[in-house]
Amino acid sequence: MRFQGTVYKDSGVWLAEVPLFDAMTEGRTKNDALDMIRDWFETTVHADGFKVDVHSGRHGEFEVSANDLRRMIGLLLRRCRQRSGLSLNDVAARLGAKSRNAYARYERGDSLPTIEKLDALLKAVNDREVVVSKSVA
Repeated sequence: MRFQGTVYKDSGVWLAEVPLFDAMTEGRTKNDALDMIRDWFETTVHADGFKVDVHSGRHGEFEVSANDLRRMIGLLLRRCRQRSGLSLNDVAARLGAKSRNAYARYERGDSLPTIEKLDALLKAVNDREVVVSKSVA
């Protein structure tokens, strides 16, 4: 699974942004900005062996993918939940669960949801529409 981003020049610096994760970095060059966005993901997840690849595209677009999709999805869920100001209990309630532990396993990266389950989880943690597409590398 890959997540889309954009890289562009603004006020003399290059900015790399992955809006779905509220991630933005800057660099003196386009490559610096892309290296920094890779580093942002790896540092934010902070797990042994977790690596991110940045796939350059056209017209300032790029995609990021990771060697551990469970952790990447966990980061996505955590960032979306935090952006919405929700607690783990709030999300569990939105999902109709009696315990927050089932949801927390996804956020920790202990379990990998199916695409259908990921859609339900994202709806529970977001106040805005999120579209995740599966692309083949």
